[in-house]
Amino acid sequence: MLKLSLLQKVLLTSISLSAVSCTFIQKTKKYFKHSKYLTVYSLIVNIIMGLIFCKTFSTINFPESLWVGLFSFLGADTIYKSLEGKLLTHDDLLRKKEKI
Repeated sequence: MLKLSLLQKVLLTSISLSAVSCTFIQKTKKYFKHSKYLTVYSLIVNIIMGLIFCKTFSTINFPESLWVGLFSFLGADTIYKSLEGKLLTHDDLLRKKEKI
C-alpha cells in the first residue's frame, strides 16, 4: 500500500528545498569552466542539501531524505525552465566574470 502521508511530506519538503538549491546553484555555477558538469553538480548539491535539510528541519529519516534530494533535483529543473530568460546562462556568467 502506498504511504500517501509520507509521499506528501517528502514532496512538500522537496518543493521547499528546490527553491533554496536553485538559488545556491545559480550563484555558484559561475565557478565552472564548462557547463557539461552542471547537471552532475546540481544532483550532488540537491542530494547533500536534501540530507542536511531533512535532518535539520523535518522528521524525515535517511532513506526518505535521499528521495527529497532526488525530487528536489527534478523540481529544480522545472524552476529553471520557468525562470528561463530571467537567469543568466553559464556562458553569460563566464563573460561577465572575464570583464571584471
